[in-house]
Amino acid sequence: MNRRSLLIRATGLAAIVGGAWWARETLLWPEPTLTFGEGGATPWLAYARNALVPTVRVRLGGREVVALIDSGAQYSVIDRALFASLPPAGRSLFDMPLVAYGVGGGAQVGRGTTLEVDLPGLAITGLRAAILDLGPLASDEGLRTPLILGQDVLGEAVLALDPRRRHARLLRREAFVRPPDLAPATVRRQGGAMTTEVTVEGAAVTAVVDTGASALLGLSRDAADGAGLLDGRPQQSEVSLVLGGALRSATVVARTVTFADHMYRRVSVGVFDQPPLPNFPGGLVGMEAFAGRRVAMDLGSGALFVSRPLDLTVR
Repeated sequence: MNRRSLLIRATGLAAIVGGAWWARETLLWPEPTLTFGEGGATPWLAYARNALVPTVRVRLGGREVVALIDSGAQYSVIDRALFASLPPAGRSLFDMPLVAYGVGGGAQVGRGTTLEVDLPGLAITGLRAAILDLGPLASDEGLRTPLILGQDVLGEAVLALDPRRRHARLLRREAFVRPPDLAPATVRRQGGAMTTEVTVEGAAVTAVVDTGASALLGLSRDAADGAGLLDGRPQQSEVSLVLGGALRSATVVARTVTFADHMYRRVSVGVFDQPPLPNFPGGLVGMEAFAGRRVAMDLGSGALFVSRPLDLTVR
């Protein structure tokens, strides 16, 4: 049984896809300010939830909440119910309507707020976040993460991940020293996202590196068809957490997937419907791609460093 199947059996829902991909026009969205303590880094923070995706405990509005660190979310997001429960001083609004699209094509209209978020060794001020209904991502039946820290935060720091130990760390860019066992992967910036080229049974697909996704790879229906995965081979149906709800999607098995100079065999690939947005990614590389590996992601500089996997084959 692979890690993804175990997660599905344990929770009934798999976080196959990450947070929100967005459409916005003429919207001024300043970057947050990250103030690190001594040493320029947080300590290693244990994942707060029993899932493949990185989740950390933070302080917001005088209480502890769990946040999903999601490199696939263009902006940070707070669940509407959590926002409504904040003290009045923590419920500022700015009147700029937002349209948010999740993987699968669902859209929401929301407003924005400015938050102050504290982690051990790090204060995030001036964080503008969208107020949306996160559905099962925030509920007790799902991932229980009513806050998403997106590309706006990750563009200002280096994210270090140790998935085997289930720990995450944020560092000031100047404080990061690449460990010798982490090698650079070929990536590039596309907007605020980090993209990479993966091959699926020999076909090249551009995919976003998405820490909010648990599966090794998800593909849009067009990308899956172009890679030859919709050739009549058996399909299964699974439920995934997406923006505002749960999405039932098809999965197919790819004989080979290559990412970061390593080949994975017999990979279960989720197939999603693409929202009506230009430049929406054809694929999402999720946390299962980093099983047995360590990762450092510098989203602002467009750099990704990955260790060699302990086992090159995902069964």
